[in-house]
Amino acid sequence: MKLHHKMQLLCGLSAMAFAAPAFAAEPPVEDTGGIAEIVVTAQKKAENLQDVPISVAAIGSDTLESTHAVNLQGLQGAVPNVEIGTFSNTPNTAVFTIRGIGVIEPDPYAGNTVGIVVDGLPQYFSMGALLDLFDVERIEILRGPQGTLFGANTTGGVVNVVNRQPDLDKLGGSVNLSYGNYNHLTASGVLNAPLGEGLALRLGVNHDRRDGYVTNVVTGKDMGRRNVTIFRGALRYSAGDFDATLSGEYDRARNGSPIVVAGDLPGEAEYVPEGFLGMYRSPCLPAGSRCSAPDHYYSAQDGGINGDLPDVSNMDTYRAGLTMKLSNTAIGDIVSITGYKHFKLFEFTDQDGTPVPLIDTKRGTKGWQFSQELRTDVSLGDIGNITVGGFYLKTHYDHYQNLRINFAGGATYNPDGTYVLGLPGLFQQNLQDQDNHSISAFAQSYINVSDRLRLQAGIRYTHEQTSMLASTETRLATATANWLAALTAGAEDPGTPGYSNLDGTNTVPFGAGMVAPPRGTRSWNNVGWKLGFDYKATDDVMLYGYWARGFKSGGYTGRIGIADDLGPYNPEKVDTFEAGVKTELFDRHVRFNLAGFYTNYRGMQLAQIYFKGTGADLVQGNTILNAAASHIKGFESELTVVPVKGVTINGSLAYLDATYAKFDYLLPSGATLDLKGKRLQNAPKWTASTSIAYEFPMGGELSGRFSATYNYTGQKQLTSIIASARSTIQPQHIVNANFDVKVGDHYTVGVWATNLLDSRYINSVFDSPGTIGLTNYAQPRMFGASFKAEY
Repeated sequence: MKLHHKMQLLCGLSAMAFAAPAFAAEPPVEDTGGIAEIVVTAQKKAENLQDVPISVAAIGSDTLESTHAVNLQGLQGAVPNVEIGTFSNTPNTAVFTIRGIGVIEPDPYAGNTVGIVVDGLPQYFSMGALLDLFDVERIEILRGPQGTLFGANTTGGVVNVVNRQPDLDKLGGSVNLSYGNYNHLTASGVLNAPLGEGLALRLGVNHDRRDGYVTNVVTGKDMGRRNVTIFRGALRYSAGDFDATLSGEYDRARNGSPIVVAGDLPGEAEYVPEGFLGMYRSPCLPAGSRCSAPDHYYSAQDGGINGDLPDVSNMDTYRAGLTMKLSNTAIGDIVSITGYKHFKLFEFTDQDGTPVPLIDTKRGTKGWQFSQELRTDVSLGDIGNITVGGFYLKTHYDHYQNLRINFAGGATYNPDGTYVLGLPGLFQQNLQDQDNHSISAFAQSYINVSDRLRLQAGIRYTHEQTSMLASTETRLATATANWLAALTAGAEDPGTPGYSNLDGTNTVPFGAGMVAPPRGTRSWNNVGWKLGFDYKATDDVMLYGYWARGFKSGGYTGRIGIADDLGPYNPEKVDTFEAGVKTELFDRHVRFNLAGFYTNYRGMQLAQIYFKGTGADLVQGNTILNAAASHIKGFESELTVVPVKGVTINGSLAYLDATYAKFDYLLPSGATLDLKGKRLQNAPKWTASTSIAYEFPMGGELSGRFSATYNYTGQKQLTSIIASARSTIQPQHIVNANFDVKVGDHYTVGVWATNLLDSRYINSVFDSPGTIGLTNYAQPRMFGASFKAEY
């Protein structure tokens, strides 16, 4: 899209958003209702959204249901300056980036910069962090450092998910059914049952299943199927000033293997010519152009010849939490939150996405975490209040990756369908064993200077220790001359050479192919803080500003190629200065919020691939270095208008200028490249969204609701530090819509569509020039019908 077209689009969106208040400028003749109050817990206590002096976006249950998003990734594009995605070849690991701050690394050792919190419990691991959205009350997205109240690894912000809790007074429940294209079936049921005085139980189950929307050119079957079931229960007890909720959840995922689309270019090690054994055209051709998604999605799996790669991606997750609150004590309202989580992930991936067996992986990860938070909120009367607490977190994970590389030395493809792989191949096994614990103490206070001016100050001290044992073994694979001869002759089943065994059997040692440094252990102490104010200029207008310092913990590199790669790398630090205004005007018919920010980002932890040695001694290294600094600035504006009863118009517009202030990038040649002024990864300059919802009577017990949303995400760079055509992700324009009819108070039927215009987009690309381009596609149009019964 040309620049002037972009500006026309953005100006048009701004005009739509900022012209909307004109509809509400005249006082209504009759009661037309207004914008409902939104209560959030962004500061770990219930507050009106408009009274919270930070940039917060809140998405309620009705909005979530209308989006038909099955997990958090379905909210991509809906919240300004927030990117929610995944990796091309490891879709179970989430990639959250807020205001240009995020981690783009699939293994757990890299940590997070955006905290994911579920019912007060932090989710340490990115694996499994794209939570399925089921029986959710609301989602709050906090932008900017949140280290004072939420701890380390929240330099970008926090995604706070609040599930519905047991209702002590109401016996009821709901049943939801939805069916759409690609055999997409969602079925859920919830039961809420009071069990006696002050006791209630809430049980729920949700099943989501669909076929894949990518075709395997080898078998003709679909790829990327989804099959996820969630079981959730919560028991609540309340008596007087004491309230406690015990909750548990089991998530069972039995999905198809991750889909890799080959975005390779001629001359690269993994390039397979179009048409060879049914090979599809690379979406990144011609060379030097941005990748482009085709009208029909193709890939390949199982290696095409031996078919020994299972179509499996299994994940089991167990969560348990206990939240207790004792109010009105001598030391305030005391809250205790105890949580435990355990997960296991196992999957195979055809990493080349071609009909030829070039490279594949078998990956397995087990991890667990235990956390305990204890805090109290003390009222200081007319002076204000203070929140004081402590937090403890203990985590552990074990990870292995078995990698087979069969393309070492390149390959020759013959017109008759035969080919010769370069030999020998390689087998590589990476093992990771990490322990981490963190303990912190925090305090945040609000002091009332006057009826309208309030000051805030917060501080958090954190002690963290990480211990990593990592190793990588590379072995030379043995392949028999008979197998190669049979393959070259075009045999349908030439057998399995040594390097085709995922467990590495039938291989021989490969010289100094073992990298196994001693276990590394390191501790860090960090202090984060926040200073700010908010001022009620009028009863409907609040101004605020703050300075916050946050940090992301240090750690060790787990996927190593050279012993020194283990590290450790040090913490990175962020200073953010934010100022904003929150308004509710025209008798709560117009809500307008605006936030501007500047961030100084130092000691950035960035993954770097480099090479050491020459000739036969050349070795590839992979590490994380504190190698860069950046300056980030921008704004977010959000507008809600209710011009007449039943009509709600929303608009948002965000701008982000995220560039390196200092970064000498180490090239494979040993030289450095000055990247000062270049944009950060996953940081589009413009994002925007607009929506309209219209509720209306249809006669008798019938009422209707129509809603439509348009989301725009500008061009961005992803999974490559150095900008290239192939690592550039195109701008995205997504339209969603749904229409529901409610029958009385109990039944709702509807139709819905996501990506209504069926726009085809590249979702991500891993760009490794000369070797590989790992690509995947954004979801095509999904549509269906739904039924809901409430009682």
